Amino acid sequence: MTDHRTGGRDGFRHLLRAEWTKFRTVRGWVAGMAVAVALVVALGLLSASGSHASCGMNGVETACTLTTGPGGEAVSDRFFFVHRRLDGDGSITVRVNSMAGQIRLPDAVPGTRRVVAGVVPWAKAGIMVKDGVRQGASYAAVMVTARHGVRMQHDFTGDVAGTPGGVSPGSPRWLRLTRSGGTLTGYESVDGRRWTVVGTARPAALPATVEAGMFVASPGDLTVSRGDLGGASVQVRFTEATAVFDQVRVEGRAGGTWSHDDVGVAYEADGRTPHHPGRFAESGGTFTITGVGDIAPSAEGTRIESTLTGLVAGLIAVIVVAVSFVTAEQRRGLIRTTFLAAPRRGRVVAAKALVVGAVAFAAGLAAAGVTVPVGTRILRANGNAVLPVSTLTELRVVAGAAMLTAAVAVLALACGVLLRRGAAAVTAVAGLVVVPHILATASVLPLGVAQWLLRLTPAAGFAAQQSVPEYAQVLGYYSPQGGYYPLPPLAGLAVLCGYAALAAVLAVVRTSRRDA
Repeated sequence: MTDHRTGGRDGFRHLLRAEWTKFRTVRGWVAGMAVAVALVVALGLLSASGSHASCGMNGVETACTLTTGPGGEAVSDRFFFVHRRLDGDGSITVRVNSMAGQIRLPDAVPGTRRVVAGVVPWAKAGIMVKDGVRQGASYAAVMVTARHGVRMQHDFTGDVAGTPGGVSPGSPRWLRLTRSGGTLTGYESVDGRRWTVVGTARPAALPATVEAGMFVASPGDLTVSRGDLGGASVQVRFTEATAVFDQVRVEGRAGGTWSHDDVGVAYEADGRTPHHPGRFAESGGTFTITGVGDIAPSAEGTRIESTLTGLVAGLIAVIVVAVSFVTAEQRRGLIRTTFLAAPRRGRVVAAKALVVGAVAFAAGLAAAGVTVPVGTRILRANGNAVLPVSTLTELRVVAGAAMLTAAVAVLALACGVLLRRGAAAVTAVAGLVVVPHILATASVLPLGVAQWLLRLTPAAGFAAQQSVPEYAQVLGYYSPQGGYYPLPPLAGLAVLCGYAALAAVLAVVRTSRRDA
């Protein structure tokens, strides 16, 4: 046994080398890490291979596709647009007099539609400057919403809040959108004389010639039903909104007459009949426009992290290896020899933690680095609409899985030092990391309880794999079951690392104070 009693960096470097040599020469530990990698890759690719989807029309099936915005993200771009051409700088001003609508409820009598009057919170009516009428094209808009006041939005993800409150015949709202070069500025007013800036935007891909006009959209009505055991059932029902505009004025080089497009409208099976079409009417300068759909980011699709279904199984294998890395020596009494060679016992624990953490990080990086890109390709080849993400986000998901694996390994090793019994340590770590994650994502707990579990326990680290963020301007059921974690990726990972660091410190302190 090499003597590591010398202090300083050289002594710790020798200790690290000794622990690494110890790890790589024990076949069981190396095989355990290999099993962890194999589980993540095999289960992930098997899940992707078994996931098939198809879309189509008139009996012709095709791969499902997504509409993407200027930034490459998946978007919903469905609305009714009354517009005319605008060349270069200019502005459009309108008065929104009212907004009403209807919502379809579940049929009380089978086959008999039940529709009630009302508008959903994010129903919107306003003015827009857009690069044509193609779905996903760049735009800027200022609008009145049913319950979120005036907003200025652009390119689907940009959202700035204005004055709260809705609109009614007795309380109309004036809106103005001006263009100067590449900058769009939104204004609001209660009387058409005194104007307040809502916000400014610089859309990424807005050409010199655009379409400027009025629009109406109404996203689906979201209803969440609670199950007896705490699960949830989500339904989205049809809605439409109707807004009345007048005092319409376009300044600048406006060309042509008013045109209208039902942007993004779907069609019935015959390929000709619009499904839930929008409409408009004009009389004496007053426009009545009805629209359905939404203009916003979309999360309807398969996420890249769905390929990491084997991560939990891989983590269990890593936990077993990390615990065994210390308890095997304790059980056989070999740890006494290690402490004789390196009397500063805290350094021994630190060296073991660094070695097992580094090996686990490499294993997690290899597993996720193969599974995520290959699994994503398989999903797309099977017709699935995979939500697009940037290369940076994909790398962050892969690195997040690796850091999650490393932190869990350090936590497991520390618990092995503290409990000194392999079975107890494995059970404890699995109970702290794996069980809360399964309970929170399996829809067996109320949403609030599930979210608190993923805030307060080491299972918060699973947030590192979330690839699609929540958007405040999109009404959705943001639950762990749907892949949404209550903490941002780095914050969730920080919670897990905090637990691992605390356990490691306690392990160092306890080891330094007791006999082996």
